[in-house]
Amino acid sequence: MPQLVRPRFAVLHGTHPAAPLPQRFRSLADREAVEVLHRAARVLVASLPALTDRLVEALYEQEPGYRAAIDADRSEVWQEVHHSLRHNVGSLLQPKEFRDAAHRTSRWIGEIRAGQGVPLDAVLHAFRMGGAMVWQDLVDETARRDPDDVRLLVHVAADVWNFVDEHCGIVADAYRQAERRLTWQRENRQRLVIAALLDGTARIADLSDAAAMLGLPEQGRYAVLAVASVRRGDPGPVRQSHPGPRQGPVRPPLNLPSALPGAAPEPQEPTGPPGPPGAAALPCAGPDARPGTSPLPGTPAAAPLWHTGPDAEFAILRLTGEPGDPGELHAIAAALDAPAGTRAGIGSAVDGLAALGDARRLAETALRACPASGGTVVLDEHLPDALVVSSPALGSALAARVLGPLDRLDPADRDVILETLTAWLDADGSAQRAAARLYCHRNTVLNRLRRFEQLTGRCLTRPRDAVEVSLALAARRLLGT
Repeated sequence: MPQLVRPRFAVLHGTHPAAPLPQRFRSLADREAVEVLHRAARVLVASLPALTDRLVEALYEQEPGYRAAIDADRSEVWQEVHHSLRHNVGSLLQPKEFRDAAHRTSRWIGEIRAGQGVPLDAVLHAFRMGGAMVWQDLVDETARRDPDDVRLLVHVAADVWNFVDEHCGIVADAYRQAERRLTWQRENRQRLVIAALLDGTARIADLSDAAAMLGLPEQGRYAVLAVASVRRGDPGPVRQSHPGPRQGPVRPPLNLPSALPGAAPEPQEPTGPPGPPGAAALPCAGPDARPGTSPLPGTPAAAPLWHTGPDAEFAILRLTGEPGDPGELHAIAAALDAPAGTRAGIGSAVDGLAALGDARRLAETALRACPASGGTVVLDEHLPDALVVSSPALGSALAARVLGPLDRLDPADRDVILETLTAWLDADGSAQRAAARLYCHRNTVLNRLRRFEQLTGRCLTRPRDAVEVSLALAARRLLGT
């Protein structure tokens, strides 16, 4: 504690230069004030248990933030208050001897209360209540002993309250440091849990704890969203609609409207790891913690939980629609306003947190099925493409077997035939619609298709051949074979 009584002559001299008080009178008042303060403080030291009882009772009645802590363990709170009063009242008597111990006690209280979740305002209020009670007892004891001495306490009042303010600052600083440390630890645990779930390495015995930490139902329905830029392995830059503390690779922006049909918002937690605005949101209590995201259909309106993989970013989608509803994942994909060059894949729905590892692998398959130029692929809507990218070696072999004869043609001629074949398949085998897409005559389309059949020995009217041709085209498009 700073020296309780400082020489005030210089201050008063500067305020009233015309008529300064004689220094000997001022010093005499200071000495008398200190003596009065010490006499009253020694009485307080002797009655600290009773003072502690009164302060704990006052905290219980007047400070709701402390009520739960007192109900949980009154003796623990009593010991904390007694410890603090002993050092702080001792500082009135022996500032040099008790200063460091009093500071350590205040820091310890700030750290302890931060860990227990007692609001900082409540902790500071408790300190000020303690300061007010100590000051009132000093005044009462002085008045009981000699009422005329009460006026001398005016000389030390400012120092006593500066002491209280000093310790409030120490408590606040320790509280905030502990809060940041605890937040980082909580967020780090959360990141590890999310990574284990998405990697499929989480133990069955830990799933209930993971569900409680993330605020998720253990047996809920989930899917996973994977996001990357055009270049594989490069998540690309991200623009976020709100600031956030998360560090690490940035993500492609995914913008969503503020409200979507079928959304099932839940109460938002105060903090949580941010991802692209509007991406899948899950409640969380951690850092990698920010508000302001838009909900996806069927997902809670809270900060998204993301996991950074070597080739993409992954987010967990909590599904709340009817099982087997084919439109739920499609609605999520439609809501992703991904800019040009962003590739996104949404895997099939799975049941339970234990299956999130499978959901991630399905999302990776959907991401590999995305066009090289970017786009969003829902796995359930592109299963043939998924078959191709799931086994690149077999896909390449099929493309070489079916389309290999075309490679003997001039590249421009080959590309025309492949473009016509793709347009015809996309038009469900209609030469008329394919011709409209290609801006040519229907007979031109038919002639090119016959030439393809002659070169490859395939018959497009035979179902088996049509399937092989379709898969071979998908392999060439997705695998670059």
